[in-house]
Amino acid sequence: MKWDRPVSAGRRVDWLLRPAPRSWRAVSLVILLSIALSTSLRANWGSDNAFVVKAADALLSGASPYEDKRFLYLPSAVIMAVPEALLPHWALRWLLPLGMTALIGAGWWAALRLFSVPVRSRLAVGGFGLFALAYKPYLNLVLIGNWTAISAAALPLALLLAHRRRWAAAGLVVGLAIACKPMLVPIGLLFVLARQWRGLAVAVLVPVAVSLAGALMMPSPTLFFTKTLPFLFQGQDAYALPWDASPIAVLPRMGVPQPVAVLLAGAGALGGLWAVWVRWRRTDGPGGDELRLAETACMVMLAAFLVSRPSFDHYLLVVLPLLIVSGVREGSAARSPWFWLALVPQLALVPWPAELAHKRRAFRDMAALCGLAALLVRRTLRSSRVILGPVTTAGSPPRTEPECAAEPAASASRTAF
Repeated sequence: MKWDRPVSAGRRVDWLLRPAPRSWRAVSLVILLSIALSTSLRANWGSDNAFVVKAADALLSGASPYEDKRFLYLPSAVIMAVPEALLPHWALRWLLPLGMTALIGAGWWAALRLFSVPVRSRLAVGGFGLFALAYKPYLNLVLIGNWTAISAAALPLALLLAHRRRWAAAGLVVGLAIACKPMLVPIGLLFVLARQWRGLAVAVLVPVAVSLAGALMMPSPTLFFTKTLPFLFQGQDAYALPWDASPIAVLPRMGVPQPVAVLLAGAGALGGLWAVWVRWRRTDGPGGDELRLAETACMVMLAAFLVSRPSFDHYLLVVLPLLIVSGVREGSAARSPWFWLALVPQLALVPWPAELAHKRRAFRDMAALCGLAALLVRRTLRSSRVILGPVTTAGSPPRTEPECAAEPAASASRTAF
């Protein structure tokens, strides 16, 4: 029997970068629209978005949004939610799932641009469709309408602007995302590492200014400090516990003492921050400046997710588009089989037992979170790779792989869009 030769990573990437057939585009579009439209027909659509809209309704009626303990965002988010509060209920039912889909798609598009991947390639078209179909947190996010989708769009876009040396614009994107939901606050560390103080100032001042404006419009804005922050710092309550994937919340449910769980999560976060510093300093590693930016930002966010309370499954949507698309670069985490193994606990197509599919789903989500964090830390802190030169034989030219359009070479700055 004649066995096929193994296909090199370069050839697989080259195949993924070729234009996708029209049938792929049609199938991906049908998948995305089907998920959005079927969500609109569900009885529990937009459950998380409803808390923000309710806060905007309270502001418009002269009440304090923070009377509702489920509203956990900055006062700026109330202003951002006013347009939704003015929409009729039937319109919001159909527009919200489409908006969630568009935001995640915008983050995917920005990740493609960051790594010079053609937007009509097989990876761009088929990859996003398969991701939407198979990744359970994507389906959950479109269903509940959580504003994590804004951060999922903002982080890749901010990194794209930073890569183009437009750090002030990147700070504006991050600041607007924080004004909607303070998820990207840890990304301020990236501006500090890059010593981009102007961009950091923009990222800080935008949500502060909009929040001050929102606080001036509402009664009792101090409830944010006296009621909301204490409720948030204690991990909310039993309502959120079944879905909280933070090791601080999950490990005690598995019999680990609470102090030990806190120490383990804290140690993991500190290890992640150490890896952030090491990765940022390694400017001559494989993958170029784009991979350095993406991996540093993703490790910052994963370190924060390890200790944040709560930490839900859809939080990983902020980093996964960047990590998946980075697979076109040599040395990226997505080229490791351990990366894909870490995502298995969150696959929608796996028939998980009922206990792990509902109120113990956080066990699977914690496994995915810790697996991704451990993989990135390991790949960053491992010893330098041994790079072999091209193999040559007498009378033959050096054997090298064909240059990939998405590789960070001097002549590869072109993009095919």
